[in-house]
Amino acid sequence: MSKIHLSLVFHNHQPVGNFDYIFHDAYEKAYKPLTDCLDRHPTILAAMHFTGPLLDWLMANQPAYLEQVASQVQRGQLEILTGAYYEPILAMLQDADKLGQIQKLSQAVERLFGTKATGMWLAERIWEPHFPKPLQEAGIQYTILDDTHFQAAGFPDEDLFGYFVSEEQGHTVNLVPSHRTLRYLVPWKPVEDVISWLQEQADQRNSPGKPPAWAVMADDGEKFGYWPETYNSMWVEGWMDEFFTALEENAEWLQLIHPGAYVSQFRPRGRAYLPTASYMEMGEWALPSPASWELRDLREQYQLELEVTPAWDQDKRDETERVLKFLRGGFWRNFLVKYPEINHMQKRGLALSQRIHALAPSATRDKALDALWASQCNCAYWHGVFGGVYLFHIRSANYSNIIEAEMLLGDAKTPSIYETDFNADGFQEVLASNGPLQVVIEPAQGGILTELDYRPAKYNLLNIMTRHPEGYHLQIQEAADTHMLMTPGDDRSKFEGEPVRAKEKGLEKHIYEDWHRRGMFVDHFLGEQTTLQNFEASRYPEQGDFVNQQYQVEIESDKFALHLVRDGHVWVRDAHLPVQVSKVIRLAQENIIASYRITNKGDIHLATRFGIELAFGLDGGDNREYCVLEVNGNSYGLGTTGEVGGVTRYRASTKLRKMSLEFSISRSATLWRFPLAPITLSEGGFERVHQGMVSFPWWVLNLAPGETWETEVQLALASLG
Repeated sequence: MSKIHLSLVFHNHQPVGNFDYIFHDAYEKAYKPLTDCLDRHPTILAAMHFTGPLLDWLMANQPAYLEQVASQVQRGQLEILTGAYYEPILAMLQDADKLGQIQKLSQAVERLFGTKATGMWLAERIWEPHFPKPLQEAGIQYTILDDTHFQAAGFPDEDLFGYFVSEEQGHTVNLVPSHRTLRYLVPWKPVEDVISWLQEQADQRNSPGKPPAWAVMADDGEKFGYWPETYNSMWVEGWMDEFFTALEENAEWLQLIHPGAYVSQFRPRGRAYLPTASYMEMGEWALPSPASWELRDLREQYQLELEVTPAWDQDKRDETERVLKFLRGGFWRNFLVKYPEINHMQKRGLALSQRIHALAPSATRDKALDALWASQCNCAYWHGVFGGVYLFHIRSANYSNIIEAEMLLGDAKTPSIYETDFNADGFQEVLASNGPLQVVIEPAQGGILTELDYRPAKYNLLNIMTRHPEGYHLQIQEAADTHMLMTPGDDRSKFEGEPVRAKEKGLEKHIYEDWHRRGMFVDHFLGEQTTLQNFEASRYPEQGDFVNQQYQVEIESDKFALHLVRDGHVWVRDAHLPVQVSKVIRLAQENIIASYRITNKGDIHLATRFGIELAFGLDGGDNREYCVLEVNGNSYGLGTTGEVGGVTRYRASTKLRKMSLEFSISRSATLWRFPLAPITLSEGGFERVHQGMVSFPWWVLNLAPGETWETEVQLALASLG
């Protein structure tokens, strides 16, 4: 019987800022049971990768587990892979940060497990052609990618049972294909199906003059017990023990090997220069939403065609498989376009990195660098169908680390106000810092605040998400239209086929898409037909051309103020009236003061409504146990929609951050409020996910030609004990 080598690689990760109970549950349901299973099968060789945040938690909470893993390493059963410590997407980092993060994890691996790692886990398998240089400089001999990376470069499937060498500027690294088919077999199919597939590969993939065939299964460790409905099959019904037993029983021809051992013992199959790539789904998600859904439909169409084509029609099956092989989407960097919030966060970190690396070595520099690296944890820098950038607490942790790094550099002690195109959009932004506060103002986007850092709490109050269109929104709408949307209380038996699940009835009616970025000091002019409901839904006619349009800017450094002016227009019925909006934004201790002047520059009367969008996000979100909004003696949850008249002051607070944000308005206003709660997909179905609240004071204006109307809005931040 022909032989084949097999490597099993388990990637264990939890992001910076994740909840402690998630670390604990993943440990109890996946990490610990797998390690115990390896103890029960001491001849089973495997490789593991632990990210830095998970190692930090294990060191603090489960040190005996790390000793158990170390014993498996010392007896030669387990290989440990390194990676970038906080599991960043390498493509978003300077090379100095790539090198530093890899070295940090490599040192931790050697310290904790007594072994020198030669292989690396690449976060989300996001590959770019320039990686060989920084990887080799970090001491990496090999990294694991998907077989689809190689297929995108034209490699036939039969060649992907070995490894390849890639190069950049004379620096080389070995690239190991992980087999998608094997990942989809393990652990979802019966063990005998996995063994049968491996037997087929052993018979077909060994060729004279080539290194022995090598199959690699590399996947998330959480898949083996922590993912929904996997614990029972894995550890109660015993799938993994059965699998390991089958590997032991077939050891004569199915030879387990550490990936590092294969790379050191056998030669490569050739060179490979691969395009930018990740796993197949990431390419789909990175596309703009309409294109993402179109690609998904196209892929499903060809996949269905393959499934229904009979085995005897091999020509048609081959043709369909050829199309599927070359169907691929975008690449990770498009998330910087798709979600301005991701680009903002990434560019903040990039600018900070450049500052830190320009400093002379010191203990403070090292602490700032580590905080920066923690802010680069990848989970908030992309989005697929679950979580990602929509995880408020993960974004919050990233910003907290950015703010901490800046405070270590002394930014809170050195007031500054300056212009720079930090987000690389071709327009100048203004960054202002007075000690307790730091703001980012974007004149080209309506003169709005897109970041407000309250340094005493290490917290960005504008860590919010605009409600973006998502490809999967079509799925929930189609399900509702065809009566295939299942909500709590529905009888499963009434659905023919698999229903789409949603966590509340009527959810499809709350799919809102914002046409501009949410922030503070967004200037709106509204007509009589605009209501709270259609304004919340972002389905109303904007009467002015001030939202997301260019404001002229003048910095008054001596007053620590920013003067923003736009000469625009407001539609009033059939008239297009010239209007000037002037706002002076000043930082004063823990306060932000915005002084507004609205001037009718036309020669006819101006009758309209003017309002100022003041969005914010607080930890605890729509849970009234943690967060509350107080208006005119009444309290409301941040997940509520409503209107209150005669408002001159309102206050939001969070117990989790022990801070409050109070708004004072010089003119009595009508206050609208509504949550920013985009609909995303979770493991339990579609749901609204709280991302912040929009507060919107507005006034009725009646201005004669040349007349000016004024108001002042003050934001006061404070710590609560």
